[in-house]
Amino acid sequence: MFKGKTALVTGSTSGIGLAIATAYARNGAHVVLNGFGDPAEVEKTRAKLAADHGVTVHYDGADLMKADAVGAMMKRALEAFGTVDILVNNAGIQFIAPVEEFPPAKWDAIIALNLTASFHTIRLAVPGMKAKGWGRIINIASAHALVASPFKSAYVAAKHGIAGLTKTVALEVAEQGITMNAIAPGYTWTPLLEKQIPENAKLRGISEEQLINDVFLHAQPTRKFVQVGELAALAVFLASDAAASITGTIIPMDGGWTAH
Repeated sequence: MFKGKTALVTGSTSGIGLAIATAYARNGAHVVLNGFGDPAEVEKTRAKLAADHGVTVHYDGADLMKADAVGAMMKRALEAFGTVDILVNNAGIQFIAPVEEFPPAKWDAIIALNLTASFHTIRLAVPGMKAKGWGRIINIASAHALVASPFKSAYVAAKHGIAGLTKTVALEVAEQGITMNAIAPGYTWTPLLEKQIPENAKLRGISEEQLINDVFLHAQPTRKFVQVGELAALAVFLASDAAASITGTIIPMDGGWTAH
């Protein structure tokens, strides 16, 4: 489906991002991975992805909180592949605290990675997409792009910002063969979510089991975590020609959470 195209997926050394990158490689796209992790494990992941699917896979460890590093990553990708046809902004971090106790440095970091980095990758990818008359940009937002939860002021603010950025850029590039959409997952079982559980349970004064059942899954009528493979399948569809008329949308995949 994507033979000859290149997909750059941020935050793709694990979790949702890796599932999406794998799905694109499976469908013939060359891939640029980005994210943190043990260098040996990252190289093992990169090599396996390339070998399993017969595509070229590069890894770029750029720190997306730094504008210069984002620019350098995009330059390297363009030099290596000539274009970035599919851009998926997935990298993100989380921190929870009451707003009056929220560390300003944590606010700055979350806004930088979860929102500002996407602005930089988009602005640098769009010229090449316009030149080709084809491009797909997908932001991995969150149900928190549509609704809020307590103790997540920075994360919710960033994800609401991603929703606005998605709609705005979609309008700007609508006549250029480029689509721009956001996927808004509900609670998905990933390393990021798993790390939140002990701290969040302690903050709320409940057990981890209660947190999972009464907070996380209580929000989702299906009572199930979203699976990374489900999100990857949607990302593949949105990048396909079949989705050429879908743009400027925020698509929930949240087990019914935002239907409340």
